[in-house]
Amino acid sequence: MIVWLNGTFGAGKTTAAHELLDLLPGSTLYDPELLGSGLRLMLPAKRFEQVDDYQDLPSWRRLVVDTAAALLTEVPGPLVTPMTLLRQEYRDEIFGALAARRIPVVHVLLHAEETILRERIAHREEIADAPEGNAAVRRRGLAHLGPYAQALNWLKNDAHVVDTTALTPRQTAERVAEAVRTGAGACGIVQTPEPTAETLAAGVLLFDDQDRVLLVDPTYKPGWEFPGGIVEPGEAPARAGIREVAEELGIQLPCAPRLLVLDWEAPKPPGFGGLRLLFDGGTLTDDRIQELRLPGAELRDWRFVTESEAESMLPPVRLNRLRWALRARERGCPLHLEAGVPVG
Repeated sequence: MIVWLNGTFGAGKTTAAHELLDLLPGSTLYDPELLGSGLRLMLPAKRFEQVDDYQDLPSWRRLVVDTAAALLTEVPGPLVTPMTLLRQEYRDEIFGALAARRIPVVHVLLHAEETILRERIAHREEIADAPEGNAAVRRRGLAHLGPYAQALNWLKNDAHVVDTTALTPRQTAERVAEAVRTGAGACGIVQTPEPTAETLAAGVLLFDDQDRVLLVDPTYKPGWEFPGGIVEPGEAPARAGIREVAEELGIQLPCAPRLLVLDWEAPKPPGFGGLRLLFDGGTLTDDRIQELRLPGAELRDWRFVTESEAESMLPPVRLNRLRWALRARERGCPLHLEAGVPVG
């Protein structure tokens, strides 16, 4: 298990984490910030110039998961992880990958009002002989207050909240320990195993009466997605699309959907690639749209969007696949793609 203590600078994550070690038998402090420091020493300096924060590095996010899994082969756990995580897509990527490893996560948000946070940052204990470093830490802490305020809505919906305003570090740790014992903050994410070879996946495009396409927001990976999933052994791809739409949305398609795109996705470590099929599930009436039901452990939201709106929601590979699927739908003829480029 991982007890993830989230919150911005001044929330009391580190001090509470050290107190929590006394309250959770077998627990070990796991600080992913050390992975960022290590990457800074190993990666070319120009790579860090391309990102605002080491959390923006895909290698850091993967190392967080891999290192946690490795540590739990050495210690009984839980791992106590004081780490600010404000971008929901990074939360999805990391927590989803942990779920795939069968590592449960208790997500706790240590919160205080902005005036309290500013006061704590201003009076942060200084490190001797490092005045410039202390000033930089304070500036960084203040800079995080804006993004933290913007992230509060999803954080409070996702995590168990502990208000640290009037609490000592020990009292905060006691509240967190109680949350762990009672299961508060446990992230019920679908445990989708990581692929070990090429996969065959079937997605289904569903439309409203304005020809907008339905996208869903998974809890276990970053970015929006099409309804669909991995084709099971011995299963026909079109039938897999029908099954996934029923499981994910509660919608029963009346007949096998029409193929729009077959795309070969090239392997790109750590991914294995494989074949990706997109089918046309047709137009949903208003009555059927009202019947949409999402499995909370897998999907958190759905939305009908235009092609241009999808640009800010889909990762580049999926966006390219959507664009070709829409062209195939307009032409009434399926397209064969290899690595996103039409062939034949």
